[in-house]
Amino acid sequence: MNEAMVMELGRDAFTMMIVLSLPVLGVSLIIGLVISLIQAITQIQEVTLTFVPKIIGIIAIMAVLGPWMLQQMLAFTVTLFDFIPRL
Repeated sequence: MNEAMVMELGRDAFTMMIVLSLPVLGVSLIIGLVISLIQAITQIQEVTLTFVPKIIGIIAIMAVLGPWMLQQMLAFTVTLFDFIPRL
């Protein structure tokens, strides 16, 4: 195993991490911005108001994209196991 193989594995793992986390983080960011905008307009400064919509949004996106995320993780794991004999 040389440095190029290690760098390739690290790059692939980092890319997979970003691809899998972007939908959840994106939904959380958008919901947070919308709630912050609503709080600024109405001047309701309740701290806990942001948590419930974010949790609901994250659960919804995980329910919708969960099978796709699992498929991506399984494909990456199979690729890692196929890589083992080349070591």
